[in-house]
Amino acid sequence: MTSILHVVTTAPDFNDPSEPTGLWLSELTHAWEIFAERGFEQRIISPAGGFVPLDERALRFPARDASADAWLKDPEKMALLGNTTPASEVSAEGVDAIWFAGGHGAMFDFPDDADLQRLAREIFEAGGIVSAVCHGYCGLLNTRLSDGSYLFDSREITGFTWAEEKLARVDKLVPFDVEAEAKARGARFRKAKLPFVPHAVRDGNLITGQNPASAKVTAKLVAEALS
Repeated sequence: MTSILHVVTTAPDFNDPSEPTGLWLSELTHAWEIFAERGFEQRIISPAGGFVPLDERALRFPARDASADAWLKDPEKMALLGNTTPASEVSAEGVDAIWFAGGHGAMFDFPDDADLQRLAREIFEAGGIVSAVCHGYCGLLNTRLSDGSYLFDSREITGFTWAEEKLARVDKLVPFDVEAEAKARGARFRKAKLPFVPHAVRDGNLITGQNPASAKVTAKLVAEALS
């Protein structure tokens, strides 16, 4: 059975309790639905393990779409976010793909987590699919391959852009400009002509999506790559 790891943040705020954030729920739920339709085995992990906070903005319409709404109303699904497995306890053996979901929390606990980097590197070098949507690519920002090069170096990617940070009015809250940091690591950054529209990029077994609206199209590319 095809096995997929979903990586989610457990960071609850912008390093300021008065500015909450967390997982952007639909970036998990859209991918989960697409993979479930194909019978893939799915697990949810996080850097530290434990409870997953949800970004409040993602719980309001229109961000709270049918997919996210169904998850919120399903006790079994919500329980999956109540006590996630820490990445340190997870092996890449037998894993076919890894999916990094976003939400601004990912900017705080994804970039420097050695176990997330280990999983991404081992899955990628074994020929598996490494994927991310929106701020999920923060989890790949500092990932290096066995030869010491950055995973992003010379590869086409996309992700949440600096223009979108400004339009979302969080540019003063985020700890860094992830688009610029990805480019500094050699990424060939690609983005849609308009902000907040669906956009995904595949470069071999690296697949990335630009923003929350891109979760579904990105997950479909992952599913196709695994077929």
